[in-house]
Amino acid sequence: MKIETVLFFILALLLTSCGEYEKLLKSSDYELKKQRAIDYYEEGKFVKATELLAQVLPRYRASDDAEQLNWLNARAHFEMGDYIMAGTYFTNFTVLYPYSRFAEEAQFMAAYSDYMMSPRPELDQEFTRKAIEGFQLFKRRYPMSQRTEEADIMIREMEEKLVEKSYLSARLYYDMKQYRAATVALNNSLNEYPGTKYREEMMYLKLDSHLLYAQFSFPDKQKERYLVAYDEYLSFVEEFPESTYEKEVSRIYDALMKVLRPSEIITDIDK
Repeated sequence: MKIETVLFFILALLLTSCGEYEKLLKSSDYELKKQRAIDYYEEGKFVKATELLAQVLPRYRASDDAEQLNWLNARAHFEMGDYIMAGTYFTNFTVLYPYSRFAEEAQFMAAYSDYMMSPRPELDQEFTRKAIEGFQLFKRRYPMSQRTEEADIMIREMEEKLVEKSYLSARLYYDMKQYRAATVALNNSLNEYPGTKYREEMMYLKLDSHLLYAQFSFPDKQKERYLVAYDEYLSFVEEFPESTYEKEVSRIYDALMKVLRPSEIITDIDK
């Protein structure tokens, strides 16, 4: 058989298939639409399945088939990569069918849909926070679930992303030479995530920001701000006596000693 003939038959088959599907969309036979939606889902044709389910679900809202159809609709949207709608449908399923055999899986998948929407750390982390909250809710509702460990792993992953986001946001002020804002942002981040793996670096950046902020201040404000920088120096060397930033911290100490008298330092410590 010639290649042209084969291609002709394939094209004819596709056109016939598309024509049949278009007729099905316009059909008033909702029982047929329901069955074909299930068939399309099982065949992995999720777009067609969701298009038919959008027409079928209102008709079967109060029927015995509603639970299965709603579950397939949520699953199909997830398989399509439409995680926003999938998350909405999974959440709605847990509300409508709290005692369903799919309820536990729906609760997990609602959080997992947000997890799939979580972006890289430097971007907005709304979905990351939603994913954490969703997995925590799942654990409270199903503490004995076999997927609890999996949820814990993803919670830790999301929390690390929030830590990195916080670090990057605070670091940005330092890189932009907005030292006053940097001291505030770095301090807030350290308070929110005291165990962060970036702690030593952030403590150093905060110390350096305080020094630079003082250096660029008006003369009548410098002494007070140098004393604050000195307090930060003491906190840093106490926590990190063998720091990887030893040379940089020594430089900061030398700079402070050039502008602060011993009596000022002692007086400040006594206070």
